[in-house]
Formats: sequence, structure tokens, C-alpha cells
Amino acid sequence: MPNITEIANNAKENASKLGIKKFDIYGATIDETSVQVDQGEPKQVKSSNRSGVTVRVWNEENTMGVTSTTDVDPKGLELALKTAYEASFFGVKENVPDFSPESTAPISHPSQDKAPQAPVAELINSLLVAEKELLATHQAIKGVPYNGLSQRDIDRFYLNSDGATRNESHSLASIYLYSKTEEEGKKPRSGSAFRINRSVNNLDINGCIKETAEKTISHLNYEKIKSGKYRVIFSPDAFLSLLGAFSNLFNAQSILDKQSLSNPDDLGKQIASPLLSVYDDALHPANFGAESFDGEGTPTRQISLIENGVLKAFLHSAGTAKRMNTQPTGNASIGAKVSVSPNFYHVFAATFPEQELSLDTAENVILIDDLQALHAGVKSLQGSFSLPFDGWLVNKGEKTSIESATVAGDFLELLKSIVYVEKEVELTPGGVCPKIWVDELSITGD
Repeated sequence: MPNITEIANNAKENASKLGIKKFDIYGATIDETSVQVDQGEPKQVKSSNRSGVTVRVWNEENTMGVTSTTDVDPKGLELALKTAYEASFFGVKENVPDFSPESTAPISHPSQDKAPQAPVAELINSLLVAEKELLATHQAIKGVPYNGLSQRDIDRFYLNSDGATRNESHSLASIYLYSKTEEEGKKPRSGSAFRINRSVNNLDINGCIKETAEKTISHLNYEKIKSGKYRVIFSPDAFLSLLGAFSNLFNAQSILDKQSLSNPDDLGKQIASPLLSVYDDALHPANFGAESFDGEGTPTRQISLIENGVLKAFLHSAGTAKRMNTQPTGNASIGAKVSVSPNFYHVFAATFPEQELSLDTAENVILIDDLQALHAGVKSLQGSFSLPFDGWLVNKGEKTSIESATVAGDFLELLKSIVYVEKEVELTPGGVCPKIWVDELSITGD
């Protein structure tokens, strides 16, 4: 990783040489190794080292130019600063991005905890063993067509001419398994699971194998389902993918661009069942890739988006916060147009109803494990969705796999129709979340 102090000094020297008074730089280096296997043989081994730096420069008229480079030696920086300065005269005149007012605020604990990288041979071996064990769990499982084991080291930094300098490093490892069945006269069925941790040594590979096998086997005996209205339970993964598809709800940039289901006056309104709370919490202990600052150098934090069903806050960059007269939230990425995105969702039960609901006693409910075709089946500005899914019809604890079906509804109505939020949360790639029970949704069977 380039030395931040060195880059900062070089940048300052070059800037004063070029007569540039105001600039900032964000950069990241990702060192990644990933492997895939196929039927007992290594299929693909990829190693990559990617670095990128974004330089923004403001001129005397306070318009801004941006350039990106992969070169952070003094010559590369000088060229980037020069190019961004030249571009600044063509920059936008309205709502010009500015430094985050919090770019120099102290960060409580930037992460510097890199784990040692495992050798490639070890990655291949672990994945080959996982594939073999998964194939051995049931004679119907004939292949693991999608799989991957990867590890990455990430270094990031931000600095600006006001004296901000931030940097952090962390490591991540993850495994993904997806198995497929073949049985005479039956449709192929599949199941998948995912695990993430700081290092390959800490990955729960056995748990991933077990979950993939259990899901796949549970889909072997499938039935058609009648179309109609059903009480639906979303798995943590399914609920978070739906929340992600409609994240314009909390996105201040989308709201200002009038590309959102919310408007500025919606804060304080009841938009969901009082049972639901949703936070964006980059620093949640379960978030192994936690980032302590965003692309503008703003410290990340816990933001309460929905509290007891009430819309409490939006996600902001420095620019949207200024326009909406509030604080940036640590959700910005740097660039010619600053974008805003969630970090890590934490969804939980705000209150518990007196009567607990359970799959062991519920009759004819649908448990949705995985939603598909999210890019095609979601109308994010209308709030409507119609999505194929993998799941089961559950009757008093008895699960029957559904051959194929689609769930449709309106996301804002769905939030209001939540009748139960379970206590136990699970970790998914997008955050932590429990199972969410929704009163009635339209299910279209075959």
C-alpha cells in the first residue's frame, strides 16, 4: 500500500507548484485471490491487484474537476492534479460538491487488522474438499456448478488540502456454494449458501456445506402451488434483497433527483409496521468489511432509518446534507457525481407482539428463501415488484418445496403489512436481519 503521509506531502508540493489551493484525493488498493473448482478439478484461479485514485480539484471560481488514475507516484499525482484543475473550468456551477464538514472529525477506531493470506493451494484444496463433501450428502446432488472461495486485502485512504488524512486496512474471506440435482423425470433443483469472515482460517466452510445440502435436499420433493393470497415469511436474505431494490426510499440523492419513493417531508411519518426497525450500521460487529469513513472522508456511523415503523432519517453525502440542512452520514462515494449508498443494514424487531408466531404452528404459509430476477421484476419508482422465488409451503412445521411461483406486491404496502419480526437475526452479504412475516401477498403458481 502506498504510504499515505508520502502521498499527502507529494500532493501538497505538487498542488502548490501548480497554484492549486483546494483539492482532495481518495484511493483504494484491493489485493484479491479467488478460486473455483469443477468436478474435482481446479477450474479457475484468479489473482488481481487493483488500485485506483480519484483526485478532485477546485479552482478560484470554486468549480470542481475530477480525474481518476492508478498512478500515485509524484509524477502521476502531478498529472492528475493538473488534469483535474483543467477540467474544473468545465465543472457544474450549481450544487458544486465540497469537502465534507466532517472530513477532519476524529474516527473512533479505524481498522488496521489484516489477516495473513492463505496460499492458493490451500484455497483450491479447501474448495475441492467442500465440493466432494457436498456431492456425498445425497445421490441426487450431481454437481456444484457455481462455487467460489476468495480472500482479499483492502487498503483505503482519503486526504484533502484542509489537513484531513485517513487510512485503514482490512481483510475479508468468503465462500459460496450452489449445488444442483438431477433425478429421472424430475426438474433439476438447487440450493446455495454463503459465509464470510476476516480470514480463510475463520470461515465456517462446514456450515456452508451443511446449509447448501439441506436446502437442496429440501427442494427434491416439490409440488405445484395454487395461485392466491398467502401469508409470506421472507428469509433474511430475501427481505434484504427487496429492501436493497427499494433503497431509493432512504437515499437523499435519489430524493433530490426526484427518483425516490420518499420526499423530504416524509421524515417522521409512519411508513411501516411499528414492529420494524431498520438501521444502516457500517460499524456493526458482524460487518467484517466495516469501513470507518466514506469516499468523502466522513466517519461512518449507525443511522436509524426506520424506528418502530417511523421514517427517521435519510442517507447523505456532504452535498445532499448541505442542501437538506442536515449532517452527512458517511454513505458517499467520491466522483464527478457523488453517489449515496447504504453500508450495512441491521433490521430487527422494534417490539414483540404478545403472541409469537412460529413455523411449527403456522398453517399454509409460504417461506421465501431466495428472490430472483431483481433487476427485471422491480419497478423501483412505482414501488411494485413481481419476482420468481425459491421457497416452501409450510404447514405446521412440514415444508413442501414449491415447484415454481412468483410473488407480487407493493413494497410500501408490504412494510405496513408486517405482522411479525423474529428475534433471531442472521448474517447475509448485505447486513443482519431476522425472518419477516408479511400478512397477505399475491402468489402466482404454475
